Amino acid sequence: MRRTVLIVDDHPPFRAAARAVLEAEGFGVVGEAGDAMTALLACARLRPQVVLLDVQLPGPDGFAAAEMLAALEREGPAPDIVLISSRARSGYRERLRTCPALGFLTKAELSGDALRALLDAGR
Repeated sequence: MRRTVLIVDDHPPFRAAARAVLEAEGFGVVGEAGDAMTALLACARLRPQVVLLDVQLPGPDGFAAAEMLAALEREGPAPDIVLISSRARSGYRERLRTCPALGFLTKAELSGDALRALLDAGR
């Protein structure tokens, strides 16, 4: 069964590229959002299994958005959250330790296989 994904990034070209990659590699992209608040509304409506969430968003950043998305669990299963960034993991080390996200990928690492491996390892 295909995992459903919501892509959250404030750059439409990245969202389009991520959608193409993930759909070609077996994921079902159910929606896109450009900021945290739109992502929350989309999650409540679309109920994706996975949220691919950019760290650097306008308004609440990806870490704050991950906290808000994790709180959705009260309304049903919360999605698995995977943070992404064009910056290296080392730049976020401390914040990643306390974040409810399942994991982190750089945008350069993003592929269906990398996302699948991260999701499978988190289960």
